[in-house]
Amino acid sequence: METRELRYFIAVAEESHVGRAAQRLGMAQPPLSRAIAQLERRIGAHLFVRSSRGMTLTIAGQTLLREGRTALAAVEAAERRTRRTIAGSGRPAVVLTAKAGASSELMATLLDAYAAEPDAVDVEVVLSPPGHQAPMLRDGRADVAILHQPFDDVSGFDVDTLRVEGQVLILPAGHPLSRVTSLTVAEATSIPDLPLPRWPRLDGTYPDEPGPELRDLTQVLQLVRLGRAAIVLPESARANVGDGLAVVPVSDAPQVTTVIAWPPQSVSSGVAGLVRTASRLSGAPHD
Repeated sequence: METRELRYFIAVAEESHVGRAAQRLGMAQPPLSRAIAQLERRIGAHLFVRSSRGMTLTIAGQTLLREGRTALAAVEAAERRTRRTIAGSGRPAVVLTAKAGASSELMATLLDAYAAEPDAVDVEVVLSPPGHQAPMLRDGRADVAILHQPFDDVSGFDVDTLRVEGQVLILPAGHPLSRVTSLTVAEATSIPDLPLPRWPRLDGTYPDEPGPELRDLTQVLQLVRLGRAAIVLPESARANVGDGLAVVPVSDAPQVTTVIAWPPQSVSSGVAGLVRTASRLSGAPHD
């Protein structure tokens, strides 16, 4: 099966219409229809149920869509990583992605420890809004990522646990709730005068909800100091709390597990070395 055929199939599956898919692909409709029919003959199963209203996936089609997206993502990731190596004149390097403002102390310790290793390579750190790290790791823009469960999707990655911790509410120091000993999730997320921030989706848009639009934790903490917002963060965020902020434990919030994640097919010695260093620091065994 060719990647070209997979791209054709995925376009038709996502558009549910050959005409719209052809327009999206910048090609005529008849050759696209022939390519889909040829793919069905090769597989030996119908991928779509055709009707006057469009195309809907069969069970076989649903399977190919799921697996095909994974396969194409792997191909695109390989191309990006190869191009990155060429751009660096063959010099090995690792791209590490993480949330802007999150796990700063942990990453600093990790990078310092790894830099002291005799076979360490350059590590480029890419900071981005929450939710962007796993897609960057999947599509090859990053080689390794710091992720946080249960918020980030780690499916398909190899991971090592770095830290497990509870969650706290960070709010202005002078707010009446800053003096309570703990809050529930329901209480922490429904304070009338302190809305929670909204983070951008992968397409750059924001959820249609109350709260300020933000991109990193530095912005959030500044707004919290000004009495315009509050935020629930892992317990380790206490290290970033200075004057003007208060911290209240959130008693029933799920624990946050911080992991280092990498693609299972990775053969990068730099990734392997960085993971070994992270595992050593966390006390987790790693082969």
